[in-house]
Amino acid sequence: MDLRKLRYFLTVAEEGNLGRAAALLHISQPPLTRQIHQLEQELGVQLFNRTPKGMELTEAGTLLAQEARNIFSLVQQASEKTQRASQGRLGRLDIAIFGSGVLDVIPRLLLRFKQDYPEVKVVLHTMEKEEQIQALRQHRITVGFNRMLKPLPDLTSELVNREPLLLAVNENSPLATQRVIEFRELADHPMVLFSSSSRPNFVDKVMSLCYAAGFTPEITQEVGDVVTGVALVASGFGVCLVSESASSLSLPGVVYREISDMPENATIDLSCVFRTGDNSRLLRSFLETLRNFKNDEMIGNAE
Repeated sequence: MDLRKLRYFLTVAEEGNLGRAAALLHISQPPLTRQIHQLEQELGVQLFNRTPKGMELTEAGTLLAQEARNIFSLVQQASEKTQRASQGRLGRLDIAIFGSGVLDVIPRLLLRFKQDYPEVKVVLHTMEKEEQIQALRQHRITVGFNRMLKPLPDLTSELVNREPLLLAVNENSPLATQRVIEFRELADHPMVLFSSSSRPNFVDKVMSLCYAAGFTPEITQEVGDVVTGVALVASGFGVCLVSESASSLSLPGVVYREISDMPENATIDLSCVFRTGDNSRLLRSFLETLRNFKNDEMIGNAE
């Protein structure tokens, strides 16, 4: 049974007349009659009762007509889905994220993408930097998000944004009474550092800023993620430099303060990384949303 014979059968079933069905199908009646006979022979059943008034479906024919409508509906759906997939509007997008990246920009960007492409299934994977790089190379993910990514020949990195640094301080610390803190004051306070991801990492960034300011920080704890770092600040372990987005972590006992004399490079980047030369339509759709999102953010910040 092929789709052409099935369409001929269904047209006859719906018209109840060979002549009218042949006219709709733009063929003559004898070839249409032969196609119906062949279909009945292939199935080994009688599909129509021939009457003076026309063609009446048998019980078997009625069942086949129902199934034929379902089949053509599925064919139409498959065609439409294939077209949407070719347009980057359907499919599955595997994205790697990391701890502090889920605190602000990435969730808003992903929501924007879901609004732009509601039929794309987004699957998130929590991975550190090296895990993301390996997963991209092994085609287990399409996109990764991370910070301080070093250039790699087979991967392309696109900047999403740069965030200023804030200081997380215990509310009982003398620093909490100041609205703005000078960076050099941190020399007198123990510091909690994160993260333990591959180099270069945020620890390297903080250490270089401290050295540039003329002091070596007293490190009380080095932890793997910003949430743990801020939690230790809440417990009185010390202060912690964090990205601005991390200030959304409203832990009891912690306040966030601006630093007055930070150098221009005292920011932390967030980048999107993907395979160089990946021309998949789904990736192009995601990058289009990303770039529109960045433009809208820039306009919003300017206003």
